[in-house]
Amino acid sequence: MRKGMLAVALVAAVGTACGGEHSSGSAPATVRVDGSSTVFPITEAVAEEFQRVNRDVRVTVGISGTGGGFKKFQVGETDINDASRPIKDSEAETAAASGIEFIELPVAFDGISLVVNPENTFVEHLTVEELNAIWRPGSTVQTWSDVRAGFPDRPIALYGPGTDSGTFDYFTDAINGDEGACRADFTASEDDNVLVQGVAGDPNALAFFGYAYYAENTERLKVLAVDPGDGAVAPSDQTINDGTYRPLSRPIFIYISTEAADRPEIQAFVRFYLENAPDLVSEVGYVPLPDNVYRMALERFENRVTGSVFAGAEPGAAMEELMGG
Repeated sequence: MRKGMLAVALVAAVGTACGGEHSSGSAPATVRVDGSSTVFPITEAVAEEFQRVNRDVRVTVGISGTGGGFKKFQVGETDINDASRPIKDSEAETAAASGIEFIELPVAFDGISLVVNPENTFVEHLTVEELNAIWRPGSTVQTWSDVRAGFPDRPIALYGPGTDSGTFDYFTDAINGDEGACRADFTASEDDNVLVQGVAGDPNALAFFGYAYYAENTERLKVLAVDPGDGAVAPSDQTINDGTYRPLSRPIFIYISTEAADRPEIQAFVRFYLENAPDLVSEVGYVPLPDNVYRMALERFENRVTGSVFAGAEPGAAMEELMGG
């Protein structure tokens, strides 16, 4: 009922601000979103629900990866960028040079998940040290037996996001100690569904990507626990939320151009996003933020608070403190 009441209010708000239903033959108001494949399922779900009750607004959601999306966002080609990592200083500087200011809003928690084919019965967890041995630049790991004594002498087939992906950036920083530092001989794609299909069809595969893509494919994939040195923990709603799934738990974001934020359709969409996120985030397999964080995010948007508070923040830093609560 809460969602329905909000939807009715938004129809009235957008209809009034935009002059009601667009006349026959005129183009509808458009919200342009691009960026992270990890955040895509959330934004797509929000867009579908929003458009059900705001038929005079068109929402387009693309997948260019976090970095690829920021390249469009920082020159004004899009209104909103989905991002699975905070904006980089270089991206913020390029945006500023183009006159683009932005509002940074966290929308969910994610836990980058390590998955194998269900036919793989010999591995249940990997240590951070083993993951580093597999994925670091110059790695000589070519078989599963190279990873751990006792594993079979079978080739290891690696799958992961492309270099424009925020998930790639976060994973390589957490595992290899340097953002972007990674071996080059793996199958890469900005579309996580391609990675799911690759692992589901390859008994020797190992991949990493966002938790929602595992949650949607539990019958086709097997998830591994990760041991940072004090015990192996598998990703779940609870372990991602409380940070015990280390070091691969993280918040994920949307970034809104302040110029776009002056448009009524953008205002309505962002308000709908934040007020419906707790339900829709869960529906697509991610972990909702605490209610007070969504409230603080909405206040940041309404007050047009610009810039990033998450860039350079320590992993696990309290979100309320970062956001000024």
